[in-house]
Amino acid sequence: MFPVDERHRKKTAAAKRNKKEAQLAPFPMVRLVIVVTLLCGFAAFLWSIKDNVDESHDNLITREVVTDEEELPELPQEEWEYIRTLPGYEVQVNVAEQEKSDKRYLMQCASFQTRAQAESMRATIAFQGLEAQIRPTSGDNGDWFKVILGPFETKRDAEKAKHSLRKVNIATCQIWFWNQ
Repeated sequence: MFPVDERHRKKTAAAKRNKKEAQLAPFPMVRLVIVVTLLCGFAAFLWSIKDNVDESHDNLITREVVTDEEELPELPQEEWEYIRTLPGYEVQVNVAEQEKSDKRYLMQCASFQTRAQAESMRATIAFQGLEAQIRPTSGDNGDWFKVILGPFETKRDAEKAKHSLRKVNIATCQIWFWNQ
């Protein structure tokens, strides 16, 4: 005999056994009896408590609602103290004057191999109200187009621009000193 025929014969024999077992499986009478008993018990419980209503709750439902304005107390007039006193306060803060430095900062956000990608990044930055420049550079690994913002007078200004770009998922910006 061929091994293929043997496997086929075993598969068909197993399928016939499973079919017979499925047909002979008894109906779960025990489970059905338990479920019916529980439902009957729950119905009997509900039937037994339906007449056990506390009469004092009926008085709350049938009592007339007072709608006469004369019987209601007068609303108190609210006075807020801070509304009168707040405008008179002034906060004085002593801030040390920052020294002006001759250092300026630039921020490079990306470097692309195609000018079209750099222009796309520049447009995204322009929608945030910032002006970017594209600088072409040549190196050992080909021509690149850098997207640069600046010059910024203080590092704080550069950080402020960097945080506004993070809102539009541009998180690759780096702040450097301006060398020109």
